[in-house]
Amino acid sequence: MIKKTFLALIVLFVMVFGGDFEDGVAAYNAGDYQKAAVLFEKAAGRGDVDAQNNLGVMYENGKGVEQDYQKAAGFFRKAAEQGDADAQYNLGVMYEYGKGVRQNYQKAVEFYRRAADQGIAEAQRILGAMYELGKGVTQDYPKAAGCYRNAAEQGDADAQYKLGIMYDHGRGVKQDYPKAAECYRKAADQGIAEAQTNLGSMYLDGQGVRQDYQKAAELFLKAAGQGHATAQTILGLMYEYGKGVKQDYLKAAEYYRKAADQGIVEVQSILGAMYAHGKGVKQDYLKAAEYYRKAADQGIAEAQTNLGSMYLDGHGVKQDYQKAAALFRKAAGQGDARAQTILGVMYEQGQGVAQDDQKAAKCYRKAANQGYAMAQINLGIMYENGRGVNQDYQKAAGCYRKAADRGIAMAQTKLGDIYLDGRGVQQDYQKAAKLFRKAAEQGDADAQYKLGVMHANGQGVKEDELKVYQYWMMAAMQGHETAQKKLNIFCKQHPIACK
Repeated sequence: MIKKTFLALIVLFVMVFGGDFEDGVAAYNAGDYQKAAVLFEKAAGRGDVDAQNNLGVMYENGKGVEQDYQKAAGFFRKAAEQGDADAQYNLGVMYEYGKGVRQNYQKAVEFYRRAADQGIAEAQRILGAMYELGKGVTQDYPKAAGCYRNAAEQGDADAQYKLGIMYDHGRGVKQDYPKAAECYRKAADQGIAEAQTNLGSMYLDGQGVRQDYQKAAELFLKAAGQGHATAQTILGLMYEYGKGVKQDYLKAAEYYRKAADQGIVEVQSILGAMYAHGKGVKQDYLKAAEYYRKAADQGIAEAQTNLGSMYLDGHGVKQDYQKAAALFRKAAGQGDARAQTILGVMYEQGQGVAQDDQKAAKCYRKAANQGYAMAQINLGIMYENGRGVNQDYQKAAGCYRKAADRGIAMAQTKLGDIYLDGRGVQQDYQKAAKLFRKAAEQGDADAQYKLGVMHANGQGVKEDELKVYQYWMMAAMQGHETAQKKLNIFCKQHPIACK
């Protein structure tokens, strides 16, 4: 932030200097910048440091004179050499950005340090940044923190924020979340959106402060109101899930849109999902595809997977298996387990790609190794049937077990079949029945039918005509054809159980 030493400061000098300088101030305040420049130049020629500094600012901004960075730097140097702190700061800026002088970080640091030593807060803060980044000096976090502290103690909001970051991450100071929160609060109270966002995150996580979702939301609202994209994103999440605010999908979508329109790619993906599912907005597959594409083009794997699914189903775009496969391949290459699994299905079925069981198994294995349950089941099926891999019932059982242990009904049923038939494991009717029961309780029709069969035959469970009827009825009501046929025969043979 370039300090423009004018107006507010100049007015303080009116009582000290008379003549050209005073007349220059009057002309400037009256809006006659050309006259002000002429008068300041006269005063500057007599060595008036304030006139030299102010004239430098006028040349820098092209106000009352033709913009001329070299002349600006020249006037700043004259005042700086007389020890004027504001001019030293301004000359530091010129060297840092190469305006009117050759860019030179070391000289920038030299002049910032001179101004900082005279208590100019902006210079202290920027000198801190130079130490933090290693610009013109050897990187030194403790010195950076010291400079930020000097400026922060003078009430410089940006320095308070920067010092908060140092305490937050333990850079140049011992990590101290309460002190970080204190610094963020001071800067947040002065309206620094980044500080409001960081302090909000601390309240959200209970880090350095007592966890308080409502206070977090209040801070995010302030920062979001200033257009801070991260705050808008988090606020969208809070409204979506009802944390610290009343759940409101409309407001969630509103804040997501604001962040997405600023190019936050992760939020573009989220907003695409809102449109795809009609959550907080009217369902609109075209807009969903639009937002997914924006994020997908920037490499967001989840968006690539979602856009691929839209091409697969023909939602919002013309159905195109090849485009779908291309998108899934991109996301799969980034390790997206869902994309790896869907791509595996496409290889298995020859949709958009040449049919290839080996590639299908390879895709399933990658996703399965990440704990993706559907991939574990599909890989188990490949091992069970010897497709794309050597037939191996033990490996099939191992794949099914991983998904079954996570409560996936289909995997429980598949593993139950393995125990029922004793393939790759020792035959165990009780384990089979236990697995079928778990899946049946989740509504798996195939498990319900098979558990009914086990009760009919007394395999691993007691024979029980009533349970046979109950489980077959459950499966039949879900459209299980075999259960429907068996139930009709059963009820003719056991009419009492079916009453």
